[in-house]
Amino acid sequence: MHAIGFIQDLAVIMLVAGVVTVLFHRLKQPVVLGYIVAGFIIGPHTPPFGLIHDEETIKTLAELGVIFLMFCLGLEFSLRKLFKVGATAFIAAFLEIMLMIWIGYEIGQFFGWSTMDSLFLGAILAISSTTIIVKALNDLKMKNQRFAQLIFGVLIVEDILGIGIIALLSGIAVSGTVSSGEVFSTVGKLSLFMIVALVIGILLVPRLLAYVAKFQSNEMLLVTVLGLCFGFCLLVVKLEYSMVLGAFLIGAIMAESRQLAKIEHLVEPIRDMFSAIFFVAIGLLIDPNILVEYAWPIVVITVAVVLGKMLSCGLGAFIAGNDGKTSLRVGMGLSQIGEFSFIIAALGMTLQVTSDFLYPVAVAVSAITTLLTPYLIRAADPLSHTFGRVVPTRMARVFGLYGEWLRSIQPQGQSALLASMIRKILLQVGVNLALVVAIFFCGAYFAERIGDYFSEWVTDPGQQKAWIWGASLLLSLPFLIAAYRKLKALSMLLAEMSVKPEMAGRHTERVRRVIAEVIPLLSLMVIFLLIALLSASMLPTSEWLLLIVGVAGVVAAVLWRWFIRVHTRMQIALLETLGNHQEPSEH
Repeated sequence: MHAIGFIQDLAVIMLVAGVVTVLFHRLKQPVVLGYIVAGFIIGPHTPPFGLIHDEETIKTLAELGVIFLMFCLGLEFSLRKLFKVGATAFIAAFLEIMLMIWIGYEIGQFFGWSTMDSLFLGAILAISSTTIIVKALNDLKMKNQRFAQLIFGVLIVEDILGIGIIALLSGIAVSGTVSSGEVFSTVGKLSLFMIVALVIGILLVPRLLAYVAKFQSNEMLLVTVLGLCFGFCLLVVKLEYSMVLGAFLIGAIMAESRQLAKIEHLVEPIRDMFSAIFFVAIGLLIDPNILVEYAWPIVVITVAVVLGKMLSCGLGAFIAGNDGKTSLRVGMGLSQIGEFSFIIAALGMTLQVTSDFLYPVAVAVSAITTLLTPYLIRAADPLSHTFGRVVPTRMARVFGLYGEWLRSIQPQGQSALLASMIRKILLQVGVNLALVVAIFFCGAYFAERIGDYFSEWVTDPGQQKAWIWGASLLLSLPFLIAAYRKLKALSMLLAEMSVKPEMAGRHTERVRRVIAEVIPLLSLMVIFLLIALLSASMLPTSEWLLLIVGVAGVVAAVLWRWFIRVHTRMQIALLETLGNHQEPSEH
């Protein structure tokens, strides 16, 4: 009987959603809004009676919708896209999130809501909707314009920061407090996990997918993709991170595969089905009584979203060096909330730290701002012309001079090339050190279990720690050697740039050589100090520590070239994966 009830509910959802979305498509409104309205129509709060009986099963299917939404968002993500968007995306996204969290929190406090409700409201308002914006820009045929490309860049950075917000909110909800140390610790661990997961994932997953694709079976490829998606989500949950993070990361990893176009094609129908259920489930939760009761806060929050995002994103784009017209179009294009906001609101309900009214309020604000999005994008040009006429000539000249000054201080020619080389070296050093830190973190995390396993052969706890720490150090050697070599290259470059013959005279080469040797050695000392701090829980006694470091030094000296070859192969494999992948737009 349960199965029949479930099929009945699913039939009602799909039939009503189909009819409503066709109607919304004819009215040229976003399909997402149609799903929410469909959920509202069949929901338990809408008279004369509710058509859905098995709400719990529908909520479970809606969670699958969240996974597929975030997975497909990851598939659209690209590391190269992130590097191309430049300062505009980072500045605009950071300003927007900081300002909107503050505005949301203050609005919540103004209406006398609890601290958790206010904090979650701020997070709900912080992230714009990728789905709604992409759909609106497609419908308006503006997807290839410069301001649209900047918007996509901001959305990529927002998605990454949004994942961090979810992780932070989960920690705050569990502990009930937030401290600066806790925030930095959470962000640091999250960043480390993301870097390591992306590097290792990009090395392994695209190769596995390429192997499966050789069998020319869509069924086999789809099952492998779904297995990897759900398996990675489970791993992330076991590591006490959000399932949303896992879905996004595994999608971003698969985005670097040559099979990306085929994967998107295979996953698209499943995503559409489960995401439809997700948005319908949102509509199911809307209570008209709550909407009437909280009509005034909904109006205030909607105005705050439109004006706050217009100001923060527009200002961020302008600070990064874009003209006033483009900046305004970026700000007005991002003035809405959507799927990420629902995920954050659902998190508050799942953790039971937010009030029941917050979810329907978020949905109502999203619905209104979704309706406004196409009109705001269209209104950006006339509004910019109006501002152009109203702004005093002196102020307009100051704004113009700011843009010229910003362009003049950007490195040109040889200096731009040197800056690019330094950034590349620092990025490579950072990735290698992140892998080293991850190895020692894993060693510390599994130290007790490994010690229990080896207790038959090594009974002394001190010796067990020594073996685990020593193994971690040996595994880290290829990455430590690579980091040292990159730091040496960087120090040589800096020595060449900073020590000029007219200053040092005949001692130029000697001074450069000293700088080139001292900087890497000092850096190594800092790295070892960092390793000691990170692995304090499994750090062996001083005698064992000296012995292990001595053995590691001998191993590094003997196998130096072999370690370099191993690391070079890994680096080439990583670059090949990134280099051979084509952007989705090229298919």
